[in-house]
Amino acid sequence: MVTNVGEDNSKNRIKIDDIKRALQAGDSDNAISLCQRVLENPKETQEKIEAYYMLAVAQRTKGLIVEATETLKTLIAIDPNHARAHQENGYLFLSSGNKPSAATAFARATRLNPALLSSWQKLAPLYAELNHSVGKNIATQRITYLSQLPVEIRGARDLMYEGKLGLADSVCRRFLQNHKHHAEAMLLLAEIGIKLKIYHEAEFLLESCVEIHSTHEAARAEYVQLLSKLGKFEQAKQQAEWLLNEHPSNHQYLAAKAGAMVGIGEVEPAIKLYQQIIGDRNDLPGIQLLLGHAYKANGNIEQAIAAYQQAYKIRPDFGDAYWSLANTKTYRFTDEELALMQTQLEKADLEQDDKAHLEFALAKAYEDRKQFDTAFNYYQNGNASKNQRNHYSQAKVTEQVEAQKSVFTTDFFNAHQNLGDPSPDPIFIVGLPRAGSTLLEQILASHSQVDGTMELHNVLGLAARLRSSKSGYPKIVTELDNEYFTRFGNKFIADTRCYRQGAAFFIDKMPNNFMHIGLIKSILPNAKIIDARRDPIACCFSGYKQLFAEGQEFSYDLDNLIHYYQSYLSLMDHWNSVLPGYVLKVQHEDVIDYLEGQVRRLLDFCQLPFEASCLDFHKTKRTIKTPSSEQVRQPINSSAREQWKNFEAQLTPLITAFGAK
Repeated sequence: MVTNVGEDNSKNRIKIDDIKRALQAGDSDNAISLCQRVLENPKETQEKIEAYYMLAVAQRTKGLIVEATETLKTLIAIDPNHARAHQENGYLFLSSGNKPSAATAFARATRLNPALLSSWQKLAPLYAELNHSVGKNIATQRITYLSQLPVEIRGARDLMYEGKLGLADSVCRRFLQNHKHHAEAMLLLAEIGIKLKIYHEAEFLLESCVEIHSTHEAARAEYVQLLSKLGKFEQAKQQAEWLLNEHPSNHQYLAAKAGAMVGIGEVEPAIKLYQQIIGDRNDLPGIQLLLGHAYKANGNIEQAIAAYQQAYKIRPDFGDAYWSLANTKTYRFTDEELALMQTQLEKADLEQDDKAHLEFALAKAYEDRKQFDTAFNYYQNGNASKNQRNHYSQAKVTEQVEAQKSVFTTDFFNAHQNLGDPSPDPIFIVGLPRAGSTLLEQILASHSQVDGTMELHNVLGLAARLRSSKSGYPKIVTELDNEYFTRFGNKFIADTRCYRQGAAFFIDKMPNNFMHIGLIKSILPNAKIIDARRDPIACCFSGYKQLFAEGQEFSYDLDNLIHYYQSYLSLMDHWNSVLPGYVLKVQHEDVIDYLEGQVRRLLDFCQLPFEASCLDFHKTKRTIKTPSSEQVRQPINSSAREQWKNFEAQLTPLITAFGAK
């Protein structure tokens, strides 16, 4: 039979399931042959990854140790976080009698996928032989925990750690249909929801789980972490205190409480809690890092630096410690630190997260030394490391922007007047990260009638809940009874009260709220909204240089940055058209050049009397948790205005999109 050129040959393709069946049948030769055929022309990266993994397994089972080792090197180069590849390395080291390396490989596998029961079962006796009593105890506990889980839940947990979230979600939901309110299933479904960023559902699941299973510590600990992630620090603190009532000396729970306390501005007591933990255990780099963050938020930069340095001294490959030093924006690395970072970056077993942090830190270090080509190479590598695991979709963002425009029209606002909570208290500062919003916040928070708070998650949380409705967000807003707008506004005012210190007005500087100005106007009609603008090239490049704690996925690729910035401009033009005068645009460069004039303009817009303290904003003592914290504690300066020009040759896409002035 002659096959037409355009005919679909998919029936003749080797499928991954064919290889799995060959392995299950013990037919290593056939499995190797099938893998090699798939690798000749893989359909996608994931297929290539699976084929390399199964090729390594087949080679090992056939005794081809050298070949299996080389296959795993190739696989790990493509996917450094492939847990089972590291598990296979453990088996290979065991076969050659190299027990320390085997233990290291199995431990790496369990860090990447804590549900790998086989790796834990190998680790326990290995740690016993190597006299690693702490490791042996942890491994034994994990074996006990995983072994008692229902098979379906253990499998779903494995799928979650392997990144197969949709499949894990389906397995877990099917199990819950037959085992309603099963604690481990509820916890797992919540964890999957958090990874999918379906936070409102995860919060409901965890809240329900701890009500039904009040003694389930893991669920309550996860609930604390989620509440903190959502900015609900008062509730997080209460839940952490519940755990500490049962376990007063538990370091994890003490740290969780301290983190929540920093969130609500109780920084000094939080620092004492971190110091208490360090007094018990001085070998915990993560606690040193958190202590450094607390010191930095409070303006104690020298103590923050000392804590960050101590973190990397405890664990030299702890990338976040170096990045946290760089992220003070004022720290300058020594030659010795530079050499140490480069040495760590060359380690074959370096974790991906540490790699990205080190690359961004090295980029900042070389930029400070005016070695701009080297700096940009590190920025590029760091962004590529982050973008590799990214899920930013230009099409999705465009769809979200167009949906906002289609719902929140002039007709909509004309039909929804005099609704919502009438309180004039909130002042929202919106825009893109690195656009100067922290400076505007510091200026306003220096006024006697204004409380500075933080980047609050309340509006984003409301949007997420509305998104889960049948109609979806923002369309559901057109279907709501009018009373809902008042109810939502009342709830915002009530839920944000814990972040205030008693002033008449308060600031919410969540930049992403620019997407939800229509919703804000609907529920808080008398709120003030300030649009923080900066030269687009400077703003985008500053975002490209920033390694964010989470979110802002658009920032790790220049094309995505351009798309997101243009989407932001388009939506802001829409808001200014349908809500004339509701938003005040403040240009960062104007604030630098004409501080007093722009301060008076800001205060007039917020209907506040002029106070000279707003000009001396750098003298205001308050908790600041954004990357610009140290910069706004200094007098106004223009040093960052044209930093991007040092990288002009590498920023052609930005210059083409926005034009250089």
